[in-house]
Amino acid sequence: MELWFTENHTPNVRFSIKVNRQLYSGESEFQRIDIFQSEEFGRFLTLDGYMMLTEKDEFIYHEMITHVPMCAFPGAKDILIIGGGDGGAVRELAQYDSIRQIDLVEIDEEVVKACREYLPSTAGKLDDPRVHIHYEDGLKFVRHAHDAYDIIIVDSTDPFGPGEGLFTKEFYGNCFKALREDGIMVNQHESPFYPEDGYAMQRAHKRIAESFPICRVYQAHIPTYPSGHWLFGFASKKRGPVEGVDFTRWKALGIRTRYYNTQLHTGAFALPNYVEEMLKDVEP
Repeated sequence: MELWFTENHTPNVRFSIKVNRQLYSGESEFQRIDIFQSEEFGRFLTLDGYMMLTEKDEFIYHEMITHVPMCAFPGAKDILIIGGGDGGAVRELAQYDSIRQIDLVEIDEEVVKACREYLPSTAGKLDDPRVHIHYEDGLKFVRHAHDAYDIIIVDSTDPFGPGEGLFTKEFYGNCFKALREDGIMVNQHESPFYPEDGYAMQRAHKRIAESFPICRVYQAHIPTYPSGHWLFGFASKKRGPVEGVDFTRWKALGIRTRYYNTQLHTGAFALPNYVEEMLKDVEP
């Protein structure tokens, strides 16, 4: 008998991966957590039946959500990650000796436990002494932080269930206050391709643009995410994502990446016309 994992991308589109076996299944206070083994994509994590990451392509997502802001703000020392219990963003940030502290705020401790055991390729740096894990609601955590972080990475799930509060105007406004005067916030920004995802993307962009004076969007190709065309948001108080960035300085660090490079950094902010039009429709 063949076992397949299937995710509905729209009512008319499904994405399936053939599964060798199920490694883990659990029900936390917040969601169902499953980890599968597959021939094509290696191990992969789903939450409530939605794909979060696969071993084969997770590096694309995690490199683009971390190295873009780190290149734009090379002196960043204090980093806040909201979500990210799989540890992939921490793994990438751990390469920077200049970072002093990484606060990881994950609402679901069971996600971290499962990833530590079954996805060590992403969770392997969670024991870095600079990492402090807080098992609480990111929306509540950031309310009490003021002028505390150089970079905030919102590595959230989709805008429903446990991740819903991380797409509100209140949340983005609190992130603005939690950042220092030249701080940067980066978030996963959904896909523009299918109508329902595109609407969620526009709604998030509108709310971020109402809170930050600099608000840009960049893209990457992630094969296992809906449509494969994925966006990230870059929001800042002062720093542009490309203008004035010292790319030579970043190259000199010798950071190892498989997807990100400085040429791609620049090019990722050049968006297709249909995406530009969707963003302009909701910008103030």
